[in-house]
Amino acid sequence: MPFRPTQITGNNAEKTKAHNRRVVLGYLRGRDAGRAEVARATGLSTQTVSNLVAELAREGLVAPQGRRAQARGQPPVVYGFNPTSAAILGFEVRPDALTMVLTDLGGKILTTGHTWLTQTDPAHVLGQMAMLAGQAATLAPRILGAGLVIPGPFGATGLNAASATALPDWVPSEIPALAESALALPVWLDKDATAAALAEGMFGAAKGAQTYAFLYFGAGLGLGIIDQGQPLRGAFGNAGELGHIVSHPNGLPCDCGNNGCLEQYVSRLAVQRHLIARGLLPADGHGTDAVLTALLARDDAALSAWVDTAAEALSRAIGMLENLFDPQYTILGGALPDALLDLLIARLALPPGSVAHQTGRDRPRVLRGTSGRLTAALGAAALVIHHTVTPRIAAYRIE
Repeated sequence: MPFRPTQITGNNAEKTKAHNRRVVLGYLRGRDAGRAEVARATGLSTQTVSNLVAELAREGLVAPQGRRAQARGQPPVVYGFNPTSAAILGFEVRPDALTMVLTDLGGKILTTGHTWLTQTDPAHVLGQMAMLAGQAATLAPRILGAGLVIPGPFGATGLNAASATALPDWVPSEIPALAESALALPVWLDKDATAAALAEGMFGAAKGAQTYAFLYFGAGLGLGIIDQGQPLRGAFGNAGELGHIVSHPNGLPCDCGNNGCLEQYVSRLAVQRHLIARGLLPADGHGTDAVLTALLARDDAALSAWVDTAAEALSRAIGMLENLFDPQYTILGGALPDALLDLLIARLALPPGSVAHQTGRDRPRVLRGTSGRLTAALGAAALVIHHTVTPRIAAYRIE
């Protein structure tokens, strides 16, 4: 079933209030301001802002920052967002690992947790999540909720029947309720690449940008698109399955049934397969990061050959993305070492026939993300922060 937008209308007082809370919080998240300034900037009445600020202050989400001097009259009290008032849990589930972060509302990491997975059925993984959450809770007496991200695609599609990057027993429409029961917290679920894109916009290389693309290197290759500050999800929550765009007709076979999918050439699985075939990595892929780091340090020819092939395919894919979505820039990040991502970017030959190829750019067309291997787990936390502080016209749910 598709994602169904839940329209927020002015006739529903509670939803209107929730929207207005996010408007005020979103404004104060970027600056300290008095109530009259917030009212002028947001279009809300001064009384509405006063009521909301009082409520948010009682909850600790905003706090008075003193008085601001002015030419006449009593200096107004200014308020600011209080990121330390609560914490957020973020979980990333991959076919081989579970990663957790605990952040404050500003995205500052308070602690992390990681465990390798030998089984990925929901009951086992949710039990591991509950254990990590219990350990994290000792550091944060108030946790607002948890974000949970998993690889796409969602639902039974032609892409994930036998994919090495999929979690076959996970039914997205059922997981939030199961996770909420296991964690005793509200839970937001999304694809890893979509959430990772949010994280880079809140805390990383895309901070301050409104429209950008994020290429997420998990086991495969995913894409998150942020358009005017909001994630692009598509009809079924599966927007961004870039890894299964055919980049090499009649090329390498893919689990999805296609031949020549992009992630067979540009992904963590692709570089692992390349190194295993050359005897540089064990057949089970263990120790990939250490091996990649050593190969990069000695400028290994076999790894360099993979980078050349990957950069060629990636250049074409990025040119396509630019012309489809007109992002301010495209960011690469996820489960590859930063040095390898930097090398990939350095060897890109981006097509000149692109809307992004223009004079006066303040930043390059392609950037490396700054969140590292925690990008998707931070993205899971960002889902909750986004829900708390970002105004939006519609919410989504999975059916």
